[in-house]
Amino acid sequence: MAITKSRRLELRTDESTDRLIAEAAELLHVSKTAFVTDAARQAAQRVIARADVTLMAPEVFDSMMASLDVPDESAGLEALSRLPRLIRR
Repeated sequence: MAITKSRRLELRTDESTDRLIAEAAELLHVSKTAFVTDAARQAAQRVIARADVTLMAPEVFDSMMASLDVPDESAGLEALSRLPRLIRR
């Protein structure tokens, strides 16, 4: 099934960038539009994929994981945990 392309994207660029894009598109035997669209799509996918990953030093990760095993001192939460359950398994 062919995708209908109904969106328009315009950009301004300098002459050397335009020549570079044209040369690369020609080497791949695609139009400049196809080349730029594919490059922009790939860049967008990389940015979005990186946004789903949190990077930290191993020491920070180990500290964070260890802190999950230490209970918080919270009288309010302790009181709530003593209430009868509304949903039973």
